[in-house]
Amino acid sequence: MFLSRRAAASFGGYASQQLRRLENALAHDAYPAEAKERHIIGSCENAVSTFPERYRSFAPEQIKLSVADVEGDPQVVADIHMEQVPLRTFTGMVSELAEIARNYDKIHHRNKKKDDAHLNKHAMHLVRLYLMCLDILEKEEIVTFRAADHDLLMDIRKGRYQKEDHTFNSAFYDLLNELEKRLDRAKEHTSLPETPDLARIEAFQMEVNERVVRDEI
Repeated sequence: MFLSRRAAASFGGYASQQLRRLENALAHDAYPAEAKERHIIGSCENAVSTFPERYRSFAPEQIKLSVADVEGDPQVVADIHMEQVPLRTFTGMVSELAEIARNYDKIHHRNKKKDDAHLNKHAMHLVRLYLMCLDILEKEEIVTFRAADHDLLMDIRKGRYQKEDHTFNSAFYDLLNELEKRLDRAKEHTSLPETPDLARIEAFQMEVNERVVRDEI
């Protein structure tokens, strides 16, 4: 009752965000500043796409993001068009977007072995996110214990897909490309509904609360 096609945006979108952060970390300052900002926009737009289900009366077109020159530096800017929005709702949305921007550059200074280990762990989790999303769309299952993928994930974490210059080899990016293609196919052919069954979820929640009150759980 909880699963829907929205998993593609939540899991798949978050995986895409993690890939951009990984690329950003690998590229250091050589990565174009404008490209970094556009990656942040992509992550923010994934978050905005989920706002309607969490913030009442919000439509995605009310927040438009772009990259503009701000005092000589490219930065993400927002055009916001809202009226009579509850302050707590507005601050909640802004806080989510600000958190994405704050966390985007967490991985820095890759010149130490521990930072390479951090990158490899990051790459492993990126692949795990794609695999979990595929399970949801293809099998309607949430599999957190990835026994079938253990060897692959551990190979990534141990650096077996990392080159001597600390970047990742073509096999890793081939793997990501294949996962992205599978995700695109799964989004088109999944039997999941567009949205979760909210009425059924609410009834289930009421049933659980009643059982707790009756001391049956």
